[in-house]
This record gives sequence, structure tokens and C-alpha cells, in this order.
Amino acid sequence: MLNVQLEISLFVFSILFFVSILAGKASSRFGVPALLLFLGVGMLFGSDGFGIQFENIKIAQTIGTIALCIILFSGGMDTQLSEIRPVAAQGVILATVGVFLTAIITGLFIWWILGRTTAGTGVGLMTSLLMASTMASTDSASVFSILRSKGLNLKNNLRPLLELESGSNDPMAYVMVVTFMSLIKAGAEPNFLMALGVLLSQLIIGVVAGYLLGKLAVRVINNFKIGNDSLYPILVFTFCIFIFSSTYFLKGNGFLAVYIAGLVIGNSKFVHKRSSLNFFDGLAWMFQLIMFLTLGLLVNPTELIPIAIPGLIISVVMILISRPVSVFISMLPFKKMPFMDKAYVSWVGLRGAVPIIFAIFPLAEGVPHARLIFNIVFFCTLVSLLVQGTSLGIMAKWMGLAEKPKRSFRVKDFDLEFSDDAIKSVTTEILITDQLLERGNHLMDLALPEKTLVVMVKRAGKFFVPTGSTTLLKDDKLLLITDNEEALEETYKNLGRGCPIKGNLFFNLSKLIRIDFDF
Repeated sequence: MLNVQLEISLFVFSILFFVSILAGKASSRFGVPALLLFLGVGMLFGSDGFGIQFENIKIAQTIGTIALCIILFSGGMDTQLSEIRPVAAQGVILATVGVFLTAIITGLFIWWILGRTTAGTGVGLMTSLLMASTMASTDSASVFSILRSKGLNLKNNLRPLLELESGSNDPMAYVMVVTFMSLIKAGAEPNFLMALGVLLSQLIIGVVAGYLLGKLAVRVINNFKIGNDSLYPILVFTFCIFIFSSTYFLKGNGFLAVYIAGLVIGNSKFVHKRSSLNFFDGLAWMFQLIMFLTLGLLVNPTELIPIAIPGLIISVVMILISRPVSVFISMLPFKKMPFMDKAYVSWVGLRGAVPIIFAIFPLAEGVPHARLIFNIVFFCTLVSLLVQGTSLGIMAKWMGLAEKPKRSFRVKDFDLEFSDDAIKSVTTEILITDQLLERGNHLMDLALPEKTLVVMVKRAGKFFVPTGSTTLLKDDKLLLITDNEEALEETYKNLGRGCPIKGNLFFNLSKLIRIDFDF
């Protein structure tokens, strides 16, 4: 019976994954955030949809915690310190003062609006502040995935600022959530001095532990000879989990620690760095999918109907009042920061998995009105992803903050990737065919311009550096580098003239030359 249940569970899980991947593919076509569609798939298959019963709060909380750990670590590894250094002060203030102000302003409004609704009967100030605290921080999973999947390039270092804020503002919200929960359960008067001390200790320990353990991880990775190259990404993953869990035992904030450690590791040189980055990119997307599916299964859509009106009002207030007010107050010391930059940062107050996971804490602890908190937070998250998540590109263009994307040239078979900042040359691949060998089978026989070099050959899965006398074989793949696009165009034309094929030049070249550009 257990085996049958396991097989059924795996079958259903695979169907959910497949449908979510299809939804993710559709998201790029229709401009809807993939994360919103993942939530929608979970809700569709849940108790009010196809009838999958999932009410295990502890499992959902565990999945969310692990997923956030990996997402933050991966986001840190992909972030360049040179990008966030100029905006570090703004990011830290937004992650602390901004979160605090958002929670207080939103909490006071929630207290006022719920006091005038049937659903909010009996909800006090502390419960309203708890609900606001769960939604006070921007969601790292949403910010990282939406900004990067849309390929959005922003002026004035706005993208690293937004990613830094979303990656480091969870500790503030977490401490506020835990503090208000303890106050509600104890029925005591707020001790804000104690809460401030807990917050500062968690932040300091999290930063120090993340930095030191990140440095330790780089040293171990570079000096520990495993013997199996495929295990190096697993070793990095092991450090990710170790850093999060050990920081918890040190009474620090594990989420902040893994983000800082990701920054340290990602900006260091270590063996098999490219494969590790690719591994974590895929792992982060997989856990985002699992996390949003789980949260979608956990909610009962019929329970959202009674709170739709107050939830919508709270969402509008957060988007148009509390988030902008908190951002503009937090950025007062930075007078040189343009008004439009502050306005755009205000708009990217994305809610996502983090608020829902924080809203699970009251459910797990049995806090009064916990289900109301969860449902309103879930509803506000849906509104945020739908309204803000779909309009990031449009708002950036409307505010004049979108800039032309930097070109990135990727050559697939050689696992190399260059950007305009990294290298001014242009790289590409060509596949050797019978037609290209008709003038001769040596490298020197290819009609390559003076500014084009063949730097590597891939043959039967092995790589070597060629010379002019190297004999070429059919299906060899050559890695070429040229000075610029004009030289690359000349290379294509020269190779085309050397091929005895009549008809349209570019049509024939598409059969001879394989180009792997990834813009």
C-alpha cells in the first residue's frame, strides 16, 4: 500500500512539474511572471480544484525555508560586488529602515480597515502589525527571477540595488514577525528595546558568519581534491546548507548569512566555477517551482472570496502609499538619487514566497486569526505579482530608466560566455562540413580574415589548441574570436565564397556555419 501511495505521489508530482514548466514557458510569451503561474497551478490542483489535499503546515514551512536558502545563495553568487558596492548604503537602509516603516504604516492601516469589516472582527493592533510585518520585505525569489528572466537592464545601478535590498531585507521582517507573534501569545506589552537588540545581533552575526564561512568555503573548494569533477557543485551546495544551519545555532540570521556567503563565493575564483553557477541556477529555479507549487496547494481559493475587498484595498495601499512613503523617507539622506529612481524602487515592492512563508509561522504557532492573516497575505501576493510583476519593464521604459541590453555572446559547445564589459572581441563557433573542406583540410586552408583567430577545436568530445597545419575533420567544431562584428561578418563572407554552393549566400551559410549567440 505504501509503495502504491509513493508511486501515485511521484506520478502526481511529475504531472505538476510538467504543467508548471509549460506554464513557465507560456509566461514569457504573455508577459505574466512564471511564479504567479506556478502559484496558479498549485491552486488549480488543490482542494478547491482537482482535489489534492495538502494541509501540512510544517512541511510547507520546511520546503519554503530550504527554497529561500538556495534562492538567496544562488542570487548572491550571480551578483557582482563591483555592482552593489556603489549602492550598498541605500540597500542596507531600504532593508532595515524601509522594511520597518512599511510594516508600521501598513499595520496601522490594516488595523483601521479590518475594524470596519466582518472578516476582521476582533483583530487588534498587534495582529495587524504582525500581518503587515509578514509583507514588509520584498521577495528575493520574485525580484531575482522576474528581473533576470525579463532581461531588464536598468540605469543608475538600480538592478543591483533592488537585488541587494530583496536579498538582505528578510532578517528585519523575520525579527518583526517573531517579535509580534511572541507578544500576541504572551499578551505582554511590546518591548521594542529587546526586539531591537535581537535584530542587531541577528544582522551582525549573519553578516560575519556569512563572510567568514564563505571565505572558508572558497579555500576548501580550491584545496580539496575530490577526483570527480561532477561533485564540486555538490560541495558548494553542501556549504550553502552548512552556512545556513550553523548560523542558526550561532543565533544569527541564516538567510542573510547564505546571501553574504553567496556574494563572497561568487566573487572569488574557485575550481569549476562555471559548472557550479549553472548548477545553482537550475537548482534555484527548481526550488522556486516547488515552493510556489506547495504554497498554491496550501491555500483554499474559496477562502479568499470573503477577504477579497479588504485584501484588494490593503494591496492598493501597500503599492501606492506605504511602500513609496517608506522608500522616499529612507532615501532622504541620498539627495543626489533622482526622483524617478526612487519612484521605480517604490514600484518594485514585489511580494512573493517570503510573505506567504512568514504568514505560515502564525499558522504553525497557533496564533489567533492566523488563517485570516495567511489568506490576506496570499491575496496581496497575487495582486502584487499580477500588477507589479507584469509591469516592471513597462514602468522602467515609461520612467526612462530602461537601457539597451548589454550583448552577451555565448558559445555553447565550449561553455564560454562573454559580455561587452568582459571582452571587446566577438566569439562564435563554426561546424566543419564537407563543403568547407573542399579547399583543403588544414586550418590554414580556411579563408579566414587577418583579424579572426581559431583558438580551440572540439573533436569527439575533446579539446585542443590548433596550429595552421592542424588537419581538420568533418564535424569538428572551431571556437573563433574576432575583433568586432565587422570582422565576424567578413569571416562569414570569406567562408561562403569558399563554398561551391549556388543560391542565396545567407541561406547557404546557415547550412555551413552554426552560430550560437545568446543575447
